[in-house]
Amino acid sequence: MGKPTKKSKETEERQDHVPAETPTEGMETLRQELDQLRQEMENARKEKDEVSDRLQRVYADYANFQKRVPKNIADTVTYEKEKFIRSFLPILDNLERTLREAPATQNVDTVVQGVEIIRDQMLATLKSHGVEPIVSLHEKFDPQRHEAMLRRSEPDRENDIVLEEFQRGYLLNDRVLRPSRVAINKIQAPAGGRPPAPVAPAEKEASQPGTEAPKAAAESDSNTE
Repeated sequence: MGKPTKKSKETEERQDHVPAETPTEGMETLRQELDQLRQEMENARKEKDEVSDRLQRVYADYANFQKRVPKNIADTVTYEKEKFIRSFLPILDNLERTLREAPATQNVDTVVQGVEIIRDQMLATLKSHGVEPIVSLHEKFDPQRHEAMLRRSEPDRENDIVLEEFQRGYLLNDRVLRPSRVAINKIQAPAGGRPPAPVAPAEKEASQPGTEAPKAAAESDSNTE
C-alpha cells in the first residue's frame, strides 16, 4: 500500500476538529421549528375565522335581501297603481261635470262634443302609459291583431280587408292588449281558381243595370231617322 499523502492528512485533521451537535442544540432547533409550525397554524386559524365571519355576513345580507324583495315589489306595484289611477281622476272629473250639466243643456251636439273631448283625453292618458289603439278599418286582416267576428262578400273590395270594426283593440308597448273585433271581406273563389280581382269604379258603373239604356235609345233614334 502507498503512503498517505499530505493533503489527505490535512482533510482528516479538519474533520476531526468539526464540533459535533450537542443534544441541547438539537432540542433548540426542534423547538424553533415547532414554534414556527404553531405560528403557521395560528395564522391559518385566524384566516379561517375571517373567512367564516365574511360568509356569515354574506348569508345575513342575502337573508335580509330575500325579506326586502317582496316588500319592494309590493311597494312598486302599489305606487304604479296609484300613479295610473291618479292620471284618470281628471277624466272622471270631466265626465261627472258633463253628466251634471247635460240636463240643462238644450243642444245635444254640445253634450256630444263634451263626451268626445273626454274620450280624446282618455286616449291621450292611455298613450302616456304606452297604450295605443289598433288601426283596423280598411287594413289587411291580421290574425295577431284582429278577431274576425263576421265575414262578408263584397267583390268590389280587396279580399281579407277589414270592412267594419265592432270593438276597438289596443296595444300595450306594441304588444296586443286586446285584439280588434272586426268584419272582414271574404270573397269566395271560383272552383279551382283565385278570388276575382276588385272591380274598378268605371267598370262597376258600366256593369250596373240601365247604364246601356241611353246608348241603345240613341241608336234606335238614329235608325228611325
